[in-house]
Amino acid sequence: MRTHPAIDLTSCDREPIHILGAVQAFGFLLAVSPDWIVTRASANAPDWLGRPVADLLGLPLDAVLDGEAIHLLRGHLQTLRGPDAVDRVFAVRLLPDRPPFDVALHLSGSAIVIEAEPSAPEHLNAGNLVRNMVTRLQQTVDFDPLCREAARQMRALTGFDRVMVYRFSPDDSGEVIAEAVRSGLDRYLGLHYPASDIPKQARALYERNWLRIIADVNAAGSAVLPARDPAGEPLDLSLSTLRTVSPIHLEYLRNMGVSASLSVSILRNGRLWGLFACHHTEPRHISLERRTAAELFGQMFSWILESREREVVAAQEARSREIHTRLMSAMASGGTSLEGLADFADELSGIVPCDGLGLWVNGTITLQGATPTREEFTGLVRFLNRTAASRAYATDEIGRFHEPGRDFTERAAGMLAVPVSRTPRDFLVFFRSEVARAVTWAGNPEKPAIPGPNGVRLTPRKSFEAWREVVRGRSLPWSEVEIRTAEALRVTLLEVILRLTDSAERVRRESQERQELLIAELNHRVRNILNLIRGVITQSRAHAESAEAFIEVVGSRIQALARAHDQVTSGNWGPGSLRDLIQLEAGAYLGARADRVRLSGTDVLLEPQAFTTLALVVHELMTNSAKYGALRDSAGLVAVSWERDALDHLVLHWCESGGPAVQTPTRRGFGTALIERSIPYELKGEAEVRYELTGLRARFTVPPAFVRAAPPRPERPVAPKPATPLRLEGTVLVVEDNMIIALEAEEVLTALGAGAVDMAASVREALRLIEAAPPDRALLDVNLGSETSVAVARRLTELGIPYAFATGYGESFRIPPDLGTVPVIKKPYDAEALRQAFGSTSA
Repeated sequence: MRTHPAIDLTSCDREPIHILGAVQAFGFLLAVSPDWIVTRASANAPDWLGRPVADLLGLPLDAVLDGEAIHLLRGHLQTLRGPDAVDRVFAVRLLPDRPPFDVALHLSGSAIVIEAEPSAPEHLNAGNLVRNMVTRLQQTVDFDPLCREAARQMRALTGFDRVMVYRFSPDDSGEVIAEAVRSGLDRYLGLHYPASDIPKQARALYERNWLRIIADVNAAGSAVLPARDPAGEPLDLSLSTLRTVSPIHLEYLRNMGVSASLSVSILRNGRLWGLFACHHTEPRHISLERRTAAELFGQMFSWILESREREVVAAQEARSREIHTRLMSAMASGGTSLEGLADFADELSGIVPCDGLGLWVNGTITLQGATPTREEFTGLVRFLNRTAASRAYATDEIGRFHEPGRDFTERAAGMLAVPVSRTPRDFLVFFRSEVARAVTWAGNPEKPAIPGPNGVRLTPRKSFEAWREVVRGRSLPWSEVEIRTAEALRVTLLEVILRLTDSAERVRRESQERQELLIAELNHRVRNILNLIRGVITQSRAHAESAEAFIEVVGSRIQALARAHDQVTSGNWGPGSLRDLIQLEAGAYLGARADRVRLSGTDVLLEPQAFTTLALVVHELMTNSAKYGALRDSAGLVAVSWERDALDHLVLHWCESGGPAVQTPTRRGFGTALIERSIPYELKGEAEVRYELTGLRARFTVPPAFVRAAPPRPERPVAPKPATPLRLEGTVLVVEDNMIIALEAEEVLTALGAGAVDMAASVREALRLIEAAPPDRALLDVNLGSETSVAVARRLTELGIPYAFATGYGESFRIPPDLGTVPVIKKPYDAEALRQAFGSTSA
């Protein structure tokens, strides 16, 4: 039996599904007027409110619900923004001494719709949970793994037997592109469904309402009373969380053996891209709070998907622009007119991926690659001239619109035609060859509708057997990016190439201006460097005792500048690491003694100007210490520390100890001037140097404009432990109430060779899975919230299925005596712990 992931079908050709006037039985609905008078109520409202519907209508809401609850609802109603806004409040006591309810609020016309359902006794932090789920999504790289991981995460969150990611095609047909399903059920990955299976009304509704649940396909709905207002209008339930669905769709679900379903929309640029379609073989209701988490996850997945697609599109457009630019540059530099466009056929073929290229300019034909013949191409140009399009024209099936095109589908089944002149039209045509492909449909797509009791309309499919179709006469479709690229090429050829002389002159003039600007900037930088070196030489000469000393001092200072320059230019003249600067200077000057310079402080990045200034200062401090201070002998140390002060300045401390006694110098040379004046003069910071008897002390302050936080350094990878040669087979059942831990266990077990991993968060769900399809092994978390997994262990023992316990209680957990010897692993566990646990069990 094959299923369809769709959620809603229409019950009438003219009436959209949202006008059904009934809600599902697990909650009740109240509609109130703008002055907070109850105007409508669902027929099951007395079950929770204890008063007949007739007694509720016309009452002020504060005569029905608790005043504090109404105050809370009024506040949340104030936050609604936009025509389709819905707000939710959890665990609200609508009546004193009654259990709390989860409430959804929205506006429907002039009515305020209040929907309530009993709160589930679960403590769910939806934001934190979805954040962890999204983090796992972001770790995937490619499209297919992203969708598979999203399906797996959604199944873990909702607990449904099957979760599918369903994508719509441009023709509104659909395909299951990812699936997470419990073992023992058929797989539907790769199945296609015709567009008629999900009507336009339903598609429009999915774009307005992100989430839809059917808790029990056999449950009777509860009517909203009265059915119509005094003006004869029904209550629009498009945004309702409780709204029932078409009886046709419920029959559809029963035909495929589905007892409960959940759908979450996937939108791209505000339009319906696909669905998360969830099916369960038994009735299943999940709380409004958990459904809200599923909706939030669907929204986050939509945004991640849109971001990933934009990255792919941007990369494609960048490649096309690069080829486009090279082509235009080559044509402009050679003074080529439109008649010479044929000389660039190879470059044109690279702009849009194609199998062949045809060019028609003033009746001259140029063909390259897989194309129609010259006679066929002439007829195709006549067809294109009859079209009203003045822009790029794309089709993946030429024969559908141009009958003679059926004769050359093997060579050219699809085309992207670009008009490159106004009148008469010349064309650049990209061709793609036929791609015959097999499509597996869930039933014959040519017969999606049959006559019903009220005429021709959609009726529920009764057969879901796979139907295989071979599609011929079509090429790969042209993407939006490719069409935009072709349109950009058309504009270029019309507006640029036809005015080649003026354009080339303008390009040459702009290029000359950029070159002059570059030369001026280069001249400025070279002059600054020369002035700096001249100053170093001049000042060093004035204080040098000999030619050798002069050469040594100048050489070391220029080397320090060179090292600093290397560090900032390696990052495209970006900021450099303070820690690296000090370590590099210590290593370059001290060699084996570099370990006597002790660093402490969180690394920061210095802007290039500050980096070169600090490089000279640190160099002078290091050389002075090696000649006269703590690093002169083998016992001294230098402690360098830094921190950010309350005003975000960088404060650097230099402290020497253990060296010879220090005296204040009687002569202040260039090195001393560099240390004391560079930072105040160049960076407008501060410098303080004290010559204490026990060692030099210095304190420098760098303004925050020159400092930024450094990214964390990657940790060195830990060498993996040698793996025990154990390979799992078959299905492993993981009973764990923490979804993230369960997903981690699934990944490890799959890596160990498990063919499938089923997950259960409760004893009831675990026992259901065991009875439906007994696993080969099991991993049981001892504590499952308000219950333990001992009952599951006893059932596995009865069936002779090996299992292991996982616990966070450490040594305090004691295995019940009747279970015998069972492996126990402590949380957090890793692959090696699972290997050892399952290695000690016997299947």
